Parts: sequence; structure tokens; C-alpha cells
Amino acid sequence: MPKYIYQNPNFPNFYWDNEKILSPLSEVRFMQGRFLGKMQSLGFDIQQESNLLLLEKEIITSSQIEGEIYKPEEVRSSIAKSIGSPLANNLPTNRNIDGFVDLLLDASQNYASAISQERLFSWHGALFPSGRSGLYTITTAQWRKDEKGPMQVVSGGFGTEKVHYEAPAAALVPDLMHTFLDWLNTESQQDLIIKTAIAHLWFLTIHPFEDGNGRIARAISESILAKSENDAMRFYSLSSQILKNKKDYYLLLEQSQKGNLDCTTWLLWFLDTLKKAILQSEEIISTVLQKANFWKTHEKTILNSRQQKMLELLWNDFEGNLTTKKWSILTKCSDDTALRDINNLILKGILLKEDKGSRSTSYKINGIVL
Repeated sequence: MPKYIYQNPNFPNFYWDNEKILSPLSEVRFMQGRFLGKMQSLGFDIQQESNLLLLEKEIITSSQIEGEIYKPEEVRSSIAKSIGSPLANNLPTNRNIDGFVDLLLDASQNYASAISQERLFSWHGALFPSGRSGLYTITTAQWRKDEKGPMQVVSGGFGTEKVHYEAPAAALVPDLMHTFLDWLNTESQQDLIIKTAIAHLWFLTIHPFEDGNGRIARAISESILAKSENDAMRFYSLSSQILKNKKDYYLLLEQSQKGNLDCTTWLLWFLDTLKKAILQSEEIISTVLQKANFWKTHEKTILNSRQQKMLELLWNDFEGNLTTKKWSILTKCSDDTALRDINNLILKGILLKEDKGSRSTSYKINGIVL
């Protein structure tokens, strides 16, 4: 019996239990439609800010799944520069972030375009603009060569390695990818959410690149989901949910890449993950609306530059509690000035004090519900 599904003579003829899939698929489709309808009822500015916030989240979490940690402010700056936003700041960004931003923008905004070999190569080149992954030189913008041995997914330290998966030999990749891309770009009656899940599993089974396969697989997913919604704006992040269930993600992949071609369990997991991604986005959009209402309420409130900066930070990815010391450090002012700024905002009803003792007094935005 073949160990891996690509060794099965019927590969890639995946099959699944329709009776088990129908109900969760219908639920996800209903949630997707209701959520998108809600988003379309909001103003363009809210839609755009939500789209950029979720794009930022997708880039950060998709990279984090692979062990790459990016700072939110750098990702935000790179996105702003890429779309020509006036909010772009002068923060330096590395080329890897810029490349991933360009990749995801192309995947989502040009969802109607075919995903060709050339397009995948351009995505891969954007991910690794220096031709290196960390300390190592890798083959970029072309299929892997396996010059250092077979492509394997391995865990454990030296001497205790465990091979979870071994991909098809490099010589087989061109033909396997030709079949995959032909299927991917052929219009059919297949539900596009199901197609997204199968494409994700199929692409990672081939593992066509030396590195970056996970991020490109998730970009393909984003492109098909955008097509399923006929909307270039992305309002939920699949990767953020995969990151939360990273252990299950890799376990399901390993199990689905072995044995027969029944992918029912994989599809059920994928649908559940997509459902959770939509639910999480509803919470994120709620925060975006709160932020918009906050600034509308205080559009005539007089604020100095330090107060404006700190309030923006509090509405974005502020880590931990706001204290006088943090205020002074982040705005480069004295503790006394920081305290005056904060007390002024308390008097204006913008901040509330959370008194946990004289040495741990912290503050939060008045009325924010998270």
C-alpha cells in the first residue's frame, strides 16, 4: 500500500463524504454571505480600513506559522507604501515584508486572473528577494531541485529526527504542478470553498518550492476565497485561525497526505477553521467601528501630537497596559509631561484610570469594548 497519497495510482482524484460535508459547508456559506452583506452596508472608509487591518493580520500570522516574526508597525508601513496610502510612514521595512505584501495583494486583487507557473514563480521570488531563507541560499522563482536530498518535513533534534512527510521527487514536480494548475484554473461546478481546501492540501502535498510553500499555499487560498466572494477586499484572515490551531493543522496535513485519497476529515477541519476566521473578523470589525465612532465623536477635541499618537497606538496593537512610564518612553517626554497629557484626556472623558495600586496605575480608552 502506498505510504503517501501522491504514490496512489488514483492521485489526485480526491473524494469525500458529501453527507458529512453538506451541513458545515452550508453553515459557512450562510455566515460568509451574511458577513459580507454586513460589510457592504458600511462605508467605503470602514471597508478599506478593515481590509488593510485583516491583510496586515494575514501577513503577520501566515509568516508566524513558518517561524517568521514581523513587527505590526513595519507590516502596516509596507502595506501603506505598496498601496500608495497617505498614511505611509518612514519606518524602514525589509524586502521580505514588502515582497509578501505584494504577493498577497496580487493574490487577492487579481483573483480573476489565472494562477500560472510564471505567477507562482514571481510570488516565490517576491518572498525571497535576496535568494536566501535565513542563513541559507535557496533556489528561488523555480521548482525545487532536491540537490541536498529529498524534500522532507522533519521534527526533532539531531539524532532524534522524525520524518513526518517526504514530498515527491523534484523530477516529478513539473508534471504534478502542470496537472494541479490545469485543475486550479479550469472553471467547474465545484464549490469554491471546497476547491480552496483541496487546493491547499494538493499544493502542500506536491511541495513544489524549496521554501515558502506554506505561505504560497495560503495565498492561493486567499485568491480562491476572493473569487468565491467576487470581492478583492479581504475581511477575514484564514492564517490567524490556522496559527491558533497550528498543531492540529500540521497533524491533519500529515494524516491527509498518507493513506487513501478520502479528504473528508481535512475538509471538515478546513470548514471549521474558516467558520472561526469569520467569527473572529466580526469582533475585529466591531473594533474598527468603535474606533471610527470614537474619532467622529472627538473630531473637534483639541489634542496635542503626543495624545494623538498614543490614542492611535491604543486603537491598534498596543502591548500590555498603558502606564505613565510607557507614555513617556513612546512619546519621548518626561514622566510629568506624560501624566499631564493623561490627566487632560481623563478630564475630557477619553481615558479611564484603572487603579491597581500606586505603582501599577494603568489607563484605557473610555467606552472601548473588546
